[in-house]
Parts: sequence; C-alpha cells; structure tokens
Amino acid sequence: LTFSNGQKRVYERVGPTTALHRAVLIVPMLDDETFLLVKEYSVGVEDYTLSFPKGAVDSGEKLFAAADRELMEEVGFSAEKYTFLKDVYLSPNYMRHHISIVKAEGLSEKSLIGDEPEPLEVVKCKLSQIDALIENPKFIECRSFAALLFIWKNHLESVSG
Repeated sequence: LTFSNGQKRVYERVGPTTALHRAVLIVPMLDDETFLLVKEYSVGVEDYTLSFPKGAVDSGEKLFAAADRELMEEVGFSAEKYTFLKDVYLSPNYMRHHISIVKAEGLSEKSLIGDEPEPLEVVKCKLSQIDALIENPKFIECRSFAALLFIWKNHLESVSG
C-alpha cells in the first residue's frame, strides 16, 4: 500500500476462517435497568467469560431473525422488538470480521436447542452495577464492552431527562 506521503508498507490481513462473514451480538434487556449476559467457555483464553449472546448469521437469514434465533438458543428468550445499534469490526487493521450489535426488548421465555457443547449460564446484570461489571475479570470481550456503551448511554439519557 502506498500512502499519500509516498511511504510504502506491506500488510498481512488475516482472512476469514469460515464462509460465514456476518455475525450478530444481542443486548437482551429484561427491563430499562436489567440486561442479560451469558457465561460460556472461551477457547481463546481457555477460561469461562461473561459476554452478551452472539452468533453467526446463517446464509440467507435476516439480521433480526438471526438475533432472535441466537437469543432463544443461548438465553432462552425471544424478543418483540429489535433495534440495530452499530456494526463494529474486531480488528480493522488486520481483518474484515465484523459483528452487528442489536438491542432486544420485550423479552418472553422461548428456547431453541443451540450448538453449544454445554448449557450456558444466563447472568442478570443491572445498569446500576455497571462499575462492578467493568471490573469483573470474566467480562473481557471488547465487543461486549462496545455494546455496553450503547445501553449505558441510553440509560444516562433517560435519567437526565
């Protein structure tokens, strides 16, 4: 790549490992103050971590349909309403992998069998406990931090009037 100042660099871009290029991360809101996370094994760090539920968007599947399916598989809820928040990239300097963050509201119990090797633990969190969550050594996934910023911002806007 040649930059505008004439400097040249050769970059290596990490390619996708599968044909699935789309993914969705869901912020399930039980109410204005309570959201859900999942505790699951994360092979990259060889430990259990807390994060928002997420998964691949299947070929031909619409974003909100994938979000609802993943929510039912991982958390045991379906949502009446989905709101697109933002597309974020995992490491745009090196790869194209991105994930769409959506908020799920109007939750009702409904489950599907997923592809997880073990049942995921669903963890309820309150926005009033956000400081403890940020400090929690199991809450380490950057995509979940990005999603948390959106619901925190919405919360601050609602309390400030």
